[in-house]
Amino acid sequence: MKNILIIDDEQKLRGLLARIIKSEGFEVLEAPDLKTGFKKLEHNDIDVVLCDVKLPDGNGVDFVQKIKRSFPLVEVILLTAFGKISDGVQAMKNGAFDYIVKGDDNEKIIPLLYKALEKVQLQKKVKQLEKRISDKYSFDNIIGKSKALEQVIDLAKRVSKTDSTVLLTGETGTGKEVFAQAIHENSNRVGKSFVALNCSTFSKEILESELFGHKQGAFTGALKDKKGFIEEANGGTLFLDEIGEMPIELQAKLLRVLETSEYIQIGDTTSKKSNFRLIAATNRDLKTESEEHRFRSDLYFRLNIFEIKIPPLRERIKDIAPLAHSFASQFSAKTNKKTVSIDTEFLHKLETYHWPGNVRELKNVIERSVILVDGEILNEELLPYEIQHQIDKTNKIVSAFSMQSVEKLHIQKVLNYTKGNKAETARLLEIGIATLYRKLDEYNIQ
Repeated sequence: MKNILIIDDEQKLRGLLARIIKSEGFEVLEAPDLKTGFKKLEHNDIDVVLCDVKLPDGNGVDFVQKIKRSFPLVEVILLTAFGKISDGVQAMKNGAFDYIVKGDDNEKIIPLLYKALEKVQLQKKVKQLEKRISDKYSFDNIIGKSKALEQVIDLAKRVSKTDSTVLLTGETGTGKEVFAQAIHENSNRVGKSFVALNCSTFSKEILESELFGHKQGAFTGALKDKKGFIEEANGGTLFLDEIGEMPIELQAKLLRVLETSEYIQIGDTTSKKSNFRLIAATNRDLKTESEEHRFRSDLYFRLNIFEIKIPPLRERIKDIAPLAHSFASQFSAKTNKKTVSIDTEFLHKLETYHWPGNVRELKNVIERSVILVDGEILNEELLPYEIQHQIDKTNKIVSAFSMQSVEKLHIQKVLNYTKGNKAETARLLEIGIATLYRKLDEYNIQ
């Protein structure tokens, strides 16, 4: 039932309007003045307000602003006995849906109500969608209770309320885009655009066009003007995934945008401005890349204002079980199966596997298992061969508790700690650099 509030000090006219509107199947509330009308707004779910302009305790044109501040989804139609252009203009500026003259425009009221209600319903749907997106990407929905994950979430929460550039680092599949979305949804830019671009997907020429946009005729195939992701992100957040793959020629152009907020579309001669927050992600060691001149050092230092390193799944063993149960529930619903459970041995295999593909690989494994299961319990026979038999990338069958597995994990941790500096890794491990390289080859550690 749609609720309409009529605010008018003329009881007869108010009663007449109420009868007409009720005949359309709407619920109607009445108020003789602004004070009573506002109380009814506070205690009822009102969709549209029909309000007289001149009332004993105030002016309806000014009252529109008060309604919109407190109830932004409510639409207001103003009614006046004597129409003034200046009042009508001010009413629309204040947020009124329309401004009509009593008596002369009575036949317009019902069609106008329906139009106002259409706008209200659309706005409510948008709000619901925004809430679902916000809930989906909230920090509370990042699954896991490990100390390593909690530390990362704490850092992300701290930086989310600022406009600082964030650099998310970590292996492929650790959930960098999930964190980027969560930072955006918890920032002051929530409700604005979140635009994501993977820098490894395109050639240099196409990436430049996608990032900066182009003018019609700028190159063969440029049949019309095209907005770039930088322009689309104005007011919101630009997420550049795999930024380590960006061609070095484009890095200088990106740096200029970050320093000046200005950019030039391909084929244009005048600059434009875009106010966006940058979140970048990479699985590369940009410090080493910059030292070896494969990535601009000035851009690296500009990006590295606030780095958040997302730990690999093998360092978050406590998170595997809740993630697995969540994915099992998700894919059970997706495949129209009764929610499946996970047996102890299945979970044990998951917790002792090294997960080179991290959370993304775990998600794929659970989806595969749910598709294959005939009953209601996921058991180890549904797991891929390499997980059942704990095969690592060297194609050796190893126990998760064997010396080989422990050594490999320790080398990887030290290498992560030194951010890929092999000389420093060898020093900390107290082994020769040649021995380290041999171990890296043996365990296929990149």
